[in-house]
Amino acid sequence: MSKSGTLDLASGVGGKINKAEVKSAVDEYEKYHGYYGGKEEARKSNYTDMVNKYYDLATSFYEYGWGESFHFAHRWNGESLRESIKRHEHFLALQLGLTPGMKVLDVGCGIGGPLREIARFSSTSVTGLNNNEYQITRGKELNRLAGVSGTCDFVKADFMKMPFDDNTFDAVYAIEATCHAPDPVGCYKEIYRVLKPGQCFAVYEWCITDHYDPNNATHKRIKNEIELGNGLPDIRSTRQCLQAVKDAGFDVVWDKDLAEDSPLPWYLPLDPNRFSLSSFRLTSVGRMITRTMVKALEYVGLAPQGSERVSDFLEKAAEGLVEGGKKEIFTPMYFFLVRKPLSE
Repeated sequence: MSKSGTLDLASGVGGKINKAEVKSAVDEYEKYHGYYGGKEEARKSNYTDMVNKYYDLATSFYEYGWGESFHFAHRWNGESLRESIKRHEHFLALQLGLTPGMKVLDVGCGIGGPLREIARFSSTSVTGLNNNEYQITRGKELNRLAGVSGTCDFVKADFMKMPFDDNTFDAVYAIEATCHAPDPVGCYKEIYRVLKPGQCFAVYEWCITDHYDPNNATHKRIKNEIELGNGLPDIRSTRQCLQAVKDAGFDVVWDKDLAEDSPLPWYLPLDPNRFSLSSFRLTSVGRMITRTMVKALEYVGLAPQGSERVSDFLEKAAEGLVEGGKKEIFTPMYFFLVRKPLSE
């Protein structure tokens, strides 16, 4: 089961980083981002360091608030957040046509919530690819507790340089993960390489939409806040992502921004105008209480120095995500299903 207590949150801040070095890691992480004057080129050239620092610093907050699956979801009226997250994962499995015995790759798997759910739902074997040691350690423990270690495993590696042979997997998916890639074509080409001919790749991408105006100061601020609070080198447009996957060699089956027809807004869990007991920790009140507790725990030495600042940039991300969603300039669920041709 997921770690759920406040002390679990506090002790987890920093991940594999030495607790005495968390504050300096926060300093280094923040300097990468445009919100603090950082440059996109530096984020892309140092993406491994930036993304690893981000997930070492932020994973315990994610697990405390979201549980084991760190992603948004298309959501029906009357559906709980947890139910919508599971259905969002099942949708991928169904779109990929997963059948028992298939060998599947989850690119950028976090602590493995989706891969465990998809493996159980489809009776497949799922390998999670992740370059963050702390998340893999947590994922392996959660696999053990869930009793799925025989069908679910993890490989520590960079998704720009995967350690798999060509044509290894029957299906590949990514959930809000390949947005961390410095070069989408390069990332998609690696996915293409390890996928068997004739098989499919499905993804939920974080993207800016056609409503985004790069000359609008408010839009640029929102984009910077989302990049800062989510460890992103850049946020690409839906058009750029679709072109990139074509350039990688895939044939597009279909694509759609699933946020467009979601009966409930994807950003609802974070919206300050909304309150929910079932997902209380994600509400603005719940997040305020979390920040207050983290500040107190840092003051008495139970959380490392710098923990409050991690909470602050995650809050800045939440504000940017809600504002970006309301203005329809950002989506976390641009979906596409693509197929690797049988012959090249």
